[in-house]
Amino acid sequence: MDMAPPLIRVPPFPRARTRQLATPRPTQRRSMFDVDEFIDLMTSERVGGAYWGLQPPLPAAGYRLIVVADASARSRLLTELQDDKPNFCPDLSQDSDPWHVIAGAAEVIVDADDELALIAAIAGLPVRCVGGGPYCFVQSRAALKKELAKHVTGFAYTNPFSGKPMSPLEAVQLSAFWRKLIDANRSISAAFGIASWKRETVEPLMWGGAGTPVFRSSAKGVSNGEQVAAWRSKMSQKTLADLGQQGAQLTEVEDGFIRSSGLGADCIPPQSIVVDRLGIYFDANRPSDLEQLLEQGGFPADLVERARKLRVVIVERGISKYAAIPAHAPARSSAKRTILVPGQVEDDRAVLEGGAGLTSNLELLRRVRAHAPEAHIIYKPHPDVEAGHRRGAIEEVQSRSFANEVVKGGSISQLIEAVDEAHVNTSLAGFEALLRLKPVTTYGVPFYAGWGLTTDLGPIPKRRTARRSLDELVAATLILYPRYLDPTTGLPCPPEILVERLADGKGTRGNPALIWLRRLQGRLRQRLTNVPNG
Repeated sequence: MDMAPPLIRVPPFPRARTRQLATPRPTQRRSMFDVDEFIDLMTSERVGGAYWGLQPPLPAAGYRLIVVADASARSRLLTELQDDKPNFCPDLSQDSDPWHVIAGAAEVIVDADDELALIAAIAGLPVRCVGGGPYCFVQSRAALKKELAKHVTGFAYTNPFSGKPMSPLEAVQLSAFWRKLIDANRSISAAFGIASWKRETVEPLMWGGAGTPVFRSSAKGVSNGEQVAAWRSKMSQKTLADLGQQGAQLTEVEDGFIRSSGLGADCIPPQSIVVDRLGIYFDANRPSDLEQLLEQGGFPADLVERARKLRVVIVERGISKYAAIPAHAPARSSAKRTILVPGQVEDDRAVLEGGAGLTSNLELLRRVRAHAPEAHIIYKPHPDVEAGHRRGAIEEVQSRSFANEVVKGGSISQLIEAVDEAHVNTSLAGFEALLRLKPVTTYGVPFYAGWGLTTDLGPIPKRRTARRSLDELVAATLILYPRYLDPTTGLPCPPEILVERLADGKGTRGNPALIWLRRLQGRLRQRLTNVPNG
C-alpha cells in the first residue's frame, strides 16, 4: 500500500493552532496493535477520514453508493448498473462525512485512491474500486486487516495537548470526543448575542463543520423551526421577539463553570461554555440539560472516579471560575462558626430566574443573619460588582449591619477554605464550596440544590427527585455538560486539560487594550454612582 494521508486527523476547527495528530514514521511498528479492536472502535465511533464533512440527504437504505470522480467513468457505471437497486451519487464538489454517506449503503463503488473505500471496508460494506490507487486491497477482509495495520502503524501519533506519544486507539478515542461535539453543533445554523471578543474561543466550541455557526445580530431570514444558538442576556428584546415570531428554536449559550483567568466583564474570552437545548442551568423555572443529566443518572464507575480526580485537582490547584490560586486558607479572624456569604450581580439572570424572588444582596445577608444569629459572617461582593461593571453593590455600613467582615478582592477558593460553611442565593461559590467539602445552605434554587447535598431553604422544583453523590454532581456539571477550549492549541479539550492550563497560568488573556478600557469604564462608573471601590 502506498503511503496515503493518515486516517486519523485533527478536524479543521476554526482558529486552531494545532493541526496534526499523526506524522509518518520511517519504520512501521507492527507489535502491540490490535487491528480488530481498532476497526471495532472506529466503526462504533464513526471516526476516520473527514468525519466533520457535510451530511447530504440520503435515499432510503439499500442504495448503491457511487463516488467516482471521472464523469465518463461514472456515466458508464450508471449505464451498466441497470437493476432495481437505487444508485446514490453525492455531489463530488462537496466534502461529505464518509460515515454519513455510507450509513444506508448496500454497496460502495469508489475510486481506488479515495479514502472512502477504506472507511467503507472498515464498516464492513462490499466495496468495488475503480481504477488504480492505494485502496485497491479493500475487497478482501483479510487483506484489509493486514494493510490497515501497516498503514496505521506507519504513523506516529502525538497527543496534541501534552505532546506525548499516544496509541492509535487513543487517537480514535480523542477523535470520538471531537465527533460528538461536532455532531451536537450540526443543527445550529446561526448564533446570536456572541460579542466579537468572545468569538475566538466560542467559535471552535460551536463549530459543526462547513463554516458553522454564522454569527448574526438580526433575525431577518431565520425560518420556522430553524435551530439557533442564543446568548440571551446579550441580545436585544426585539431580536428575541423576532426569533420567537419566526418560529426559531433557541438553544441557550452561557459561560462555563471554569471560565478563564480573569473576568468576563473585563472582556476576557471564555475558555468554556455551556450549550443547553432544554433551558439553561440557572433557570429553576424550567428543565435544563444539566438537570436532566442529574435526574436521569446513569453515571458509570469510571466516570465517577474521573470526576473525583478532577475535583481533587481543582481543589489542590485553587481553581475557581475566574482564577487559579494555590489552595491555602488565610488566617481565621474568629473562633466562632464562620459563614461565607458571596454576593451576586443583582440583575443577573442567575439571580432573577433562580433566586425565587430573592434578588437583593442585602436581603440575603439579612436572611443569613436571621438564620444564624450567633455566627461570624463574612460577606464577599461579586468580582464584577467590585470592578464597577455590574449592579449589586452595598454600602459597607449597610453590609456591616449583618456581616462581621466584608472581604474585598482575593480568591474565593482561598476564602472558602477559611470558613466553616457557605450560605448562598444561587452563587457558583456554593458549588465551589461543595467541591471543598464545606456545608452549603441555599436560599434560592441553584443548579446544585435539591440533590441531597445541600441544606435548601428555597423552593426546590418537584422535578428534582434523584439523590446524587458529590462526584456524580461533579461528573454532570464539569465533565458532561460544558465544553472546554485549550488556550494553547485552540482545540476543544476535556476539562482536565483546561484545569491544567489555568493552574499553570496559561489561560487566554484577551485583548489588552479592550481589557484596559473596560476596567477604566468600571472605575468611572463607580465614581459617577458614588459606589465605594470594592
